[in-house]
Amino acid sequence: MIVATAGHIDHGKTLLVKTLTGVDTDRLPEEKARGISIDLGFAYWPLESGALIGFVDVPGHERFIRNMLAGVCGIDFALLVVAADDGVMPQTVEHLHILDLLGISRGIAVITKTDRVAPEQVAKAASEVTALLAPTQLAGVPVLAVSAVTSAGIAELKQRLAAAAEALIARKVEGQHFRLAIDRAFTIAGSGTVVTGTVFNGSVAPGDKLVVSPKGTPVRVRGIQIRGLAAEHAQAGQRCALNLTGADLETVARGDWVLAEAIHAPTQRVDARVSVLAAEAHALEHWTPVHVHLATADVTARIAIPRGSAIAPGASTSAQLVLEKPVGALNGDRFILRDQSARRTLGGGVVLDPFAGATRRAAAARNAELAALECGSPEAALAGLLKARGQGVDLARFERTFNLQPERAMRLYSAAGVAVLGKENRIGVAQAQRDTLRERVPAAVRDFHRAQPQAVGVETEVLRAQLAPQLPVEAFQLLVRELADERRLEIGGAVVRLPGHDATSNPEDEKLWQTVLPALQAGGLALPTLPELALKLKLNEAKLKDFLHRKSRSGEVIRVTAERFYPRATLATLAATAQALAQAGANGTFTAAQYRDATGIGRSLAIEILEHLDTLAITQRVGDARKMRKDFAAILGPAAPAGAPAKALAAKDAKEKQNQEFRRR
Repeated sequence: MIVATAGHIDHGKTLLVKTLTGVDTDRLPEEKARGISIDLGFAYWPLESGALIGFVDVPGHERFIRNMLAGVCGIDFALLVVAADDGVMPQTVEHLHILDLLGISRGIAVITKTDRVAPEQVAKAASEVTALLAPTQLAGVPVLAVSAVTSAGIAELKQRLAAAAEALIARKVEGQHFRLAIDRAFTIAGSGTVVTGTVFNGSVAPGDKLVVSPKGTPVRVRGIQIRGLAAEHAQAGQRCALNLTGADLETVARGDWVLAEAIHAPTQRVDARVSVLAAEAHALEHWTPVHVHLATADVTARIAIPRGSAIAPGASTSAQLVLEKPVGALNGDRFILRDQSARRTLGGGVVLDPFAGATRRAAAARNAELAALECGSPEAALAGLLKARGQGVDLARFERTFNLQPERAMRLYSAAGVAVLGKENRIGVAQAQRDTLRERVPAAVRDFHRAQPQAVGVETEVLRAQLAPQLPVEAFQLLVRELADERRLEIGGAVVRLPGHDATSNPEDEKLWQTVLPALQAGGLALPTLPELALKLKLNEAKLKDFLHRKSRSGEVIRVTAERFYPRATLATLAATAQALAQAGANGTFTAAQYRDATGIGRSLAIEILEHLDTLAITQRVGDARKMRKDFAAILGPAAPAGAPAKALAAKDAKEKQNQEFRRR
């Protein structure tokens, strides 16, 4: 359990920690000389049960509130310390406000220096503290009177602290990536760079590769210490020291995180739930400059309030923090807001969307998303986002936002009935939505064919705009691909059609085909170009081109060049000729010149045909020659080679093989 002190300067916080642990947390020479805490101090109290209580002693002077804020991030328990002779003081109030804004609900109020005053004064101080706690999340916590000088009440305080530590529910470690907020960084001779801080999430072990964020410096954990002793691992809810390789004091400092690379995602725009203290005299207005204290970081920012309104004292609303430099943040992280001069606490809040965009979305849709993100758990947030976002949920972003490791994320998706679409950019949609789309897409294609039977098919993007305009392109394309794999659809480039759909299956096109096919067959191997064919048949060239393009979808005719379309059987003959030449040639190859001679067509056309056979993976160019790559019959159908030259070469090759066999015998 991690415990932080809080309270006004000179109210006995450091002496109280020393009494409980035996450790003087004032380590700096200036602290010793002045008798006040300036920076954070740390001490540990090991319990007989094996549990460990770590104390973070924070400075109480208003000038060092920044250090105090760095110390109370990520704590489990608070000790609000009030001196009996002074009673409640300004920093008592401010520290309590900070604890309340950070959501600290477990703690003990300790009245110190009871040896200096009469019992009546102790009772008065206790009454003041009880009233001060009443409107906060620490309302009802025990109020104990102690003296670090006489040890009065110390035994009971220890007993209550030990009981709280035993009752503490350990923070979840599994399923989350490691994240530690750095509050100190220094070097040790012979070891190098060491950072200390509170582990917010996950666990770490020596040898782990991590990143210093937001800078992005890759580091490796050389060693771990807890309470000054070497440790094999550290986990969420513990304080530890990490000896890092790959970083120096120029690249790592208080305010940084050490975390897993998967959640290294610096941000400068954060959507959050922001609350203003009721004690504030004025509302927090749009674009007010503020200091944002998040974990151990302190960064200046502007607050953007929807519709340019303001947040009244005691009120809360969603707003955006526009930060002047990147920070690391995740959903659920709490922060404190102080004024521009960093002299007064204004309020605080909780991060909802750490990766907010600059572009304003429709208010209703965005409010629904933020409401989902405010649900408190990834399970509830996912359910809310699926309802709020018709375009699905960006799963990579969702996993970063809630710090989910892949295994935990997949279990969550399975339990929530989420269908994952896409690979590079994964989108999650409700299984019911996916099932509905899987039925609507083929039905829409069927309706399109009925309305436009001569069209090859409907463009995928048109389908998406009609059926799922908010779904990302890649996700919709993957769904269409699934349907194609199941043979419920066919995909041709950017066009989708039903299996077996023939755009030329109508009386007019059938009649035109009866005219065009004989002309193509009569052309032999050197078919006429499109303009030549149109002229010969006295047809409109554009109309003929559109028809042949549509006919090519059926596979009966194949577009070999921009101006030539071959019947499948003719192209099969040309492929068979190439095969015959390869079988007859040396090393199973043949040249373009040999192919030209064998087919009796010109060199330019011969090369164009061979290049098309290359694209079909039937032939493959090897230097200045070609070889067969696949059996053409499986692609184009069976056929015999064309012309005597190819047959003669094949016969010559067969005879040579017979002679070789005879010589071997």
